[in-house]
Amino acid sequence: MAEHGAPRTLPLVMEPPKGRGKPPRHLADLDEAGRKALLEEMGLPGFRAAQLSTHYFGRLVHDPAEMTDLPAAQRADLVTALLPDLMSPIRSQSADKGTTVKTLWKLFDGALVESVLMRYTDRATICISSQAGCGMACPFCATGQGGLQRNMSTAEIVHQVVVGARAMANGDVAGGPGRLSNVVFMGMGEPLANYNAVIGAVRRLTDPAPAGLGLSARHVTVSTVGLVPRMKQLADEGIPVTLALSLHAPDDELRNELVPINTRFSVAETVDAAYEYFEKTGRRVSIEYAMMRDINDQAWRADLLADVLIERGGRHWVHINPIPLNEVRGSRFTRSRDEDMAEFVRRLEAKGISTSMRDTRGSDIDAACGQLAASG
Repeated sequence: MAEHGAPRTLPLVMEPPKGRGKPPRHLADLDEAGRKALLEEMGLPGFRAAQLSTHYFGRLVHDPAEMTDLPAAQRADLVTALLPDLMSPIRSQSADKGTTVKTLWKLFDGALVESVLMRYTDRATICISSQAGCGMACPFCATGQGGLQRNMSTAEIVHQVVVGARAMANGDVAGGPGRLSNVVFMGMGEPLANYNAVIGAVRRLTDPAPAGLGLSARHVTVSTVGLVPRMKQLADEGIPVTLALSLHAPDDELRNELVPINTRFSVAETVDAAYEYFEKTGRRVSIEYAMMRDINDQAWRADLLADVLIERGGRHWVHINPIPLNEVRGSRFTRSRDEDMAEFVRRLEAKGISTSMRDTRGSDIDAACGQLAASG
């Protein structure tokens, strides 16, 4: 694939442009002790932090008028201190008979991000962003083509989930009231390039209510294109989230082009780090593989993919999710033929590896994987 130009090497952590300022501090940025300490520093009663947390994470309320257990004289100061406005919804679009809802958010500094809420028969999943834009430059991904604007704060990441949980609870998504059950860090950005904020968000999402949302760590998926040191760091956090590795190619020659960070961390190093995650957490790793016509969908590459994974740890430590490429207008990358995808899956299953073709949602509103571009 060298005829398309040599891949460029990317740094481990992409530095966003300077001078944007910081998002307002929010209770989701802090643990319980930090929330209490902040109020006390401001001369406000520390015990009110727990009440605010109950409203935000427990009752999914952030309108001060609904917080009737707070004294009217202090309510405005308390809300200003720990529940400032973080982001504003600019536009919502729905697909799949109203069960998929994409929201475009404007952050405090004008940066734009998107989240996608998807309701299934047995669960409700929200796909959230962790950066405004992305610096990984994968050529088949709309987000990657826009570059990185900035990292999101822990609270900005968490707020997408809280709003999604509120929409489910209120019955704002087709199907009536329900419960948000799953979170996937597969929206805009490379989560492990914004490591500290993402880990803070994971802790807020999994902390028991009212300290956090009380979601099961097993229902939280953190994706990465393969930032090996951060994958190793995540394995030591003691939070058994699902790790999803966006591999997209089993050989370095092709992956160097499709996932430029591969020029720094090879397929072998990346797969080794994924297996280390499995060993330390006991959590089976998901391998994400976008199916691109005549690029990475050859039957021999399915065999090679299986061999690479089996050689490292056997057949049972991974589950492969081939994903029909969600095409981006104007891109040379197109969706694989149905018959080629079927053969790819057949080859993997013949090697004894658990495989399931990923269901794609919201492609008609550019809400599917790789399509989020947050254009206003």
